[in-house]
Amino acid sequence: MAEVAKKYAVVTGSNQGIGFGTVRKLASNGIMVVLTALDEKMGLEAIEKLKESGLSDLVVFHQLDVTNTASIASLADFVKTQFGKLDILVNNAGVSGTITDPEAMRAAAAAGIIGKDGVGVNWSEIMTQTYELAEVCVKTNYYGAKKMTKALLPLLQLSDSPRVVSLSSSMGSLKHIPNEWAKGMLSDAEKLTEERIDVVLNEFLKDFKEDILETNGWPTSISAYVLSKAAVNAFTRMMAKKYPNICINSVDPGFVKTDINFNTGMLTIDKGAESVVRLAMVPNGSPSGLYFYLQQVSPF
Repeated sequence: MAEVAKKYAVVTGSNQGIGFGTVRKLASNGIMVVLTALDEKMGLEAIEKLKESGLSDLVVFHQLDVTNTASIASLADFVKTQFGKLDILVNNAGVSGTITDPEAMRAAAAAGIIGKDGVGVNWSEIMTQTYELAEVCVKTNYYGAKKMTKALLPLLQLSDSPRVVSLSSSMGSLKHIPNEWAKGMLSDAEKLTEERIDVVLNEFLKDFKEDILETNGWPTSISAYVLSKAAVNAFTRMMAKKYPNICINSVDPGFVKTDINFNTGMLTIDKGAESVVRLAMVPNGSPSGLYFYLQQVSPF
């Protein structure tokens, strides 16, 4: 029997939470994974944890800041030198773009009002947003995923089963954006381009800076998170169309207990990682350019 070719994966922001769970599941499936983190110490601690699970031969660490072009280039160079190709990219690194009140978050979760879409939650009582945080959120969640995907494209093209999975959220559903112009720009799959996505995000940030979000029909709570995830979904559709040989999808892994929500989620990290890993390992010829909520295809 011919030996099965080794597979290689990169998971961004994977020293904890869903990213960490994803690394562990991929490695458990015999895939060599690059665990990445902004903080080197936290990344190496995560590697130690995986060694305790007996996965030390299948995980390596590399520092990564998805908002820094040089850092991304350094990672791409590392993957190229070490493995010569890449089979799976999981864009997991993300921030909420807000300052959260942990007690208010826990109270809302305990009352059972934080559901799939966050509908009915008075987010302004739980989270505070500023323009600076919004800017970082868009830069990390959308532009980070976009830059990573583009930087690693040449290595993904060398794989016989390339996969890109970007973490999204049902909060990024277009129904959460009242602005009809923005919704139209991001929903027209035929006309989607990077430029169109940029125009929407630039307009949003300009209005945020001028404090006219509500006036111009933008979401008024966790605004940058909503827009950044809607942009991730749009980019997913656009790239899937442009690169039909790569299976590219986005996924909301559900309300998972992680640091970002002060562990108020309902699903375990492993359960959340399941939806991500399933898309990272789908067989060739599987649907591409879709958005999944857990394991179900959902509307953008």
